[in-house]
Order: sequence, then structure tokens, then C-alpha cells
Amino acid sequence: MRVRVLYFGVLKELFACPSEDIEVENGCSVGELRKVFHGRMPERAWKSMAIAVNQEYAGDEVLLHDGDEIALLPPVSGGAPSHARRGRR
Repeated sequence: MRVRVLYFGVLKELFACPSEDIEVENGCSVGELRKVFHGRMPERAWKSMAIAVNQEYAGDEVLLHDGDEIALLPPVSGGAPSHARRGRR
């Protein structure tokens, strides 16, 4: 079956694209999908990675279906210091 994987944050740069369609086995779970990607990104990236299926956070036990949209959401941090947001230095 075919699913669309969306990449956010640094993953867009790592994979050099915002998304891709991939083939997975029928009955594939989110946990099994993680295994597909383990070889494609550093192990440390998975420690705090969130995954959403069809715009809802999903645990490893969630089963995927043909046409599902999976978002890989790495942790984000920071932002500009408060003085930078106001245009001061």
C-alpha cells in the first residue's frame, strides 16, 4: 500500500524534500514504519520524534491504511530572543 510521508523541520533538509510517497506492507503499523526510517536518519533523532497519522498524533501500535498521510515531527526549540522580535539588538 502507498502512504504519503511529510517531513518537518530539519527533516526537510535531511531528505531534501518536504514529502514523499512510499510503499509499505499491508497492515504496517507506525512502529514498523519507524523501522523503515531508522536506517535513513540518526538514531538520536528518534528519541523525541513525534508521528502523526492523518493529522492526529499516533503511537507505534496504530495501523496504517492505503492513502494515509504520516507526518514526522522532530522536536523544535528556541525562537528569537525577545529583543530580536521587537527589532532591537
